[in-house]
Amino acid sequence: MTKSKDSEQLTEGVVTETMPNTLFRVQYDNGEEEIAYLAGKMRIHRIKVLVGDKVLVKRDPYGGKGRIVKRI
Repeated sequence: MTKSKDSEQLTEGVVTETMPNTLFRVQYDNGEEEIAYLAGKMRIHRIKVLVGDKVLVKRDPYGGKGRIVKRI
């Protein structure tokens, strides 16, 4: 079974803190905070993410870490 891109849950948030190993604390529009890591394509192309940047995060349905897939 393959997943389609449409079924992904993408949430917009703001980076509030940077941590070692490309981990970030992201605050979502609804007030929740979660730790997120950079997606592979962002690492490969060396896209910089700084505090205050708006990002799109693919959230883990089980409540783990999110994955930052795009900087807005």
